[in-house]
Amino acid sequence: MNILVLNAGSSSHKSCLYRLDKAPPQSASGLPPEPLWQAQIDWQQSPPLLTALGAGGHATTLKLTGIQNRSEAVARMLHTLHEGETAVLSGLQAIDAVGHRVVHGAQQYQKSVWIDDAVKAAIAELIPLAPAHNPANLEGIQSIDALFGDIPQYAVFDTAFHSQMPDVAAYYPIPQDWTAQGIRRYGFHGISHQYCADRAAQLLHRPLPELRLVIGHLGNGCSLSAVKGGRSIDTTMGFTPLEGLMMGTRSGSIDPGILTYLLREKGYTHEQLDHQLNKASGLKGVSGLSGNMRELLAAMKAGNASAQLAVDMFIYRLTAQIAAMTASLGGIDGLIFTGGVGENAPYVRAEACASLAFLNLAVSAEKNQQGQGDRIISTDSSAVSILVIHTQEDWQIAKEYWQLTASAQSR
Repeated sequence: MNILVLNAGSSSHKSCLYRLDKAPPQSASGLPPEPLWQAQIDWQQSPPLLTALGAGGHATTLKLTGIQNRSEAVARMLHTLHEGETAVLSGLQAIDAVGHRVVHGAQQYQKSVWIDDAVKAAIAELIPLAPAHNPANLEGIQSIDALFGDIPQYAVFDTAFHSQMPDVAAYYPIPQDWTAQGIRRYGFHGISHQYCADRAAQLLHRPLPELRLVIGHLGNGCSLSAVKGGRSIDTTMGFTPLEGLMMGTRSGSIDPGILTYLLREKGYTHEQLDHQLNKASGLKGVSGLSGNMRELLAAMKAGNASAQLAVDMFIYRLTAQIAAMTASLGGIDGLIFTGGVGENAPYVRAEACASLAFLNLAVSAEKNQQGQGDRIISTDSSAVSILVIHTQEDWQIAKEYWQLTASAQSR
């Protein structure tokens, strides 16, 4: 089965192709297979820039001049699947199904589903809850409709992994009529958290239901999850991806009274508040330099005090929330770092773990600084396993095809 995965975002559109057997592979390493083909459209370039990678390392880069809409850009991207140096298929008719990442499924969608008109309508109705993402996700689905006509498509929701959090974690202490309007904690990055939970169980050679895991997806956007019994029981992101940890350009949790003060006393509009909190806060806001952790660590080493403060605040808030997630679990067996910062910033991992020494966890300085790929970086004497995992959301989306077909066959 040739499964095409589309991960449509507001700033980029990623896609890859996997060839699946009829049953999940029993790999000794547990690692997913490499995609046969992968491509990305960078919408932030003008004109948009397409890069594609096919079998044997063949690559192509194209400027998408004259493109009128996203459907045309997706069509140009998929053309590289069967034409030119990156071709891996005889034609688009060789694709059996298309899986989509959809950011927000609210409480309606607690697992992956086949896409029909009702699902499309629901994704559109949820746009107010994810205005930067659900429109792009829906456009990706519509692009496939236009290109293929009748082809099986399915949606994998970023909120689904967190959808069964207990009420004490999911609800806000707000008036009940607000809660009745759907104002509650949904959580995000769920596809990544689910992949990392499964992968951690493989690396630790223990059944996932037995493990208490705190997973840190740390990139430009950051979130933690507390996973117990194989499911998320708490997470740091909430009604929107703005809640929780300090992030690259997002503030994370702050006193909501600040917002009413700025509205009342300073005349801010909701558009101004949205921009400042999502695009001009976090690491970028504190440092005044950048939301990129790599750049800030370099500036910190060069003696920049603002960069030092931003990094210190990031680590302080991260460790406080790891401790909170641990409390919700009643203990911890594994701490996982993933995402661009989680995987590539040994300093952040080391400092966070040093602050959490009271949990009887210890990171190996050598393992933390060295090594590649998925690995355990805790010392042999650490009571808690500390892991670095390269999250693979596209593979998690692809393998949901097995779950959907198995569910259909069991009916």
